[in-house]
Amino acid sequence: MRTSSNPAFRNLPGGQGGGYAGFGPQGDATGRAPDTAARGDRSGVDQRPLTVDDVVIKTSITAGTALVTGVLTALTGQYWLVLPAFIIGLVLSLVVIFRQSSNPALVLGYSAAMGVALGGISGVFNSIYPGIAVQAVIGTAGVFLGMLVVYKTGAVRVTPRFQRWMMGALIGVLVLVLVRFVSQAFFGDALGMGSGGFLSIVISLVIIGVAAFSLLLDFDMADRAVREGAPAGFAWYVAFGLMTTLVWLYIEILRLLSYFRE
Repeated sequence: MRTSSNPAFRNLPGGQGGGYAGFGPQGDATGRAPDTAARGDRSGVDQRPLTVDDVVIKTSITAGTALVTGVLTALTGQYWLVLPAFIIGLVLSLVVIFRQSSNPALVLGYSAAMGVALGGISGVFNSIYPGIAVQAVIGTAGVFLGMLVVYKTGAVRVTPRFQRWMMGALIGVLVLVLVRFVSQAFFGDALGMGSGGFLSIVISLVIIGVAAFSLLLDFDMADRAVREGAPAGFAWYVAFGLMTTLVWLYIEILRLLSYFRE
């Protein structure tokens, strides 16, 4: 059984006989029918098998929603919305993850909220370093497409060993991010982890690298969902999972680019 580093894609084991546990046409491992209301599957159309096109379309809509709300926030200068938007996005993400919901309203709500938050942050950075937001968007898109090519060509295979390595790397990155935050928030960056120096750049590159390789696990989980017969409505949940990784990746790329502008 494979698991993803992305919390949105955990606990989704593949079903047997063409089903997808908890989401397939034969119900979950206990034989019960899936909770389609909680998943956002409101029609028979949603119960047809998931396709790659479904994933692509829903992911594009989700990312597009974040991009639009982000641009509007940056252009209007409503930077005070950053904190409430982050809180709303966090709450919605927890609801989606713990309910394993593919409700499009929740997923798009999360994307809109995170778009506002990232738009506000990007606006502040862009006022200090003109053009940096566009560069970060291009960089994030480039990493996403690059890792998709890596996954499709099989240059790096998602094996159980790779997954164990990634889980260890993610735990290490989480500790690193917490130490960096504490150092900057309470000790004036005494460790030099966010000052823009050599150590700061190395840390950001490590975090970006781990986030990039996390995309391979996300692609693998989405691929398995298609192969194992998840319903079409599950595409919204896949899009949400990919979006969480892209948000993390964008923030760190934006931070890294700012170091080179100092």
